[in-house]
Amino acid sequence: MLELKSLDAGYGTFQALFGINLDVRAGEAVGVIGPNGAGKTTLMRVISGLIRPTRGSIKMEDTDVLATPAHRIVDLGIAHVPENRRLFPRLTVDDNLKMGAYMPGARAKYAERLEFVFNLFPRMKERRSQMAGTMSGGEQQMCAIGRALMSDPKLLLLDEPSAGLAPVVVQQVFELVKRIRASGLTVLIVEQNVQQVLKVVDRAYLLEAGSIRASGTSEEMMKTDTIKQAYLGV
Repeated sequence: MLELKSLDAGYGTFQALFGINLDVRAGEAVGVIGPNGAGKTTLMRVISGLIRPTRGSIKMEDTDVLATPAHRIVDLGIAHVPENRRLFPRLTVDDNLKMGAYMPGARAKYAERLEFVFNLFPRMKERRSQMAGTMSGGEQQMCAIGRALMSDPKLLLLDEPSAGLAPVVVQQVFELVKRIRASGLTVLIVEQNVQQVLKVVDRAYLLEAGSIRASGTSEEMMKTDTIKQAYLGV
């Protein structure tokens, strides 16, 4: 579904990603793990068109993502849940969800997608008239994921969904990821919480200092000495 080849990217003269090769197949959940500052958020921003790479290619179902204007990338079926959620805090839950359905194709399915989101996250239906900024961190994460799902994506990008949340809420967030997977959606998730994310993905890539250092199934990655020593405390 998604294929990145020999990707370099950065900010001005600072290079954050070096020769990234990564693929996500339809129906999979794939994780990108690694320490803070490894380039994980940059990777997500490149895929969703927020920044352009300096070299390499990105294809989504054989469509050249880099030849697609940034504001049209959501039309390719890619939806991005950014780090720290980036909700509109003074708008209601309903209005935040509407923002996710702004493309013409999504507007036509608005009622259907809203029902899908409310079935997935019943709490959002209860909170639909509440200002998004007044909800708990976990509820805001549900709203941010729900907003992305309103565009009826084929691929959901989740950037550090557990960041800044209490441990009990982190567990809830990863349960949400399991439920999203069960709905048949393809997921690419970047996350520092290695132990938790390896429980919900099929495969993972280890990103360190802007380069892929290892990759494999979640079971293989859990057994890798580098992962065990540096991230699992074993």
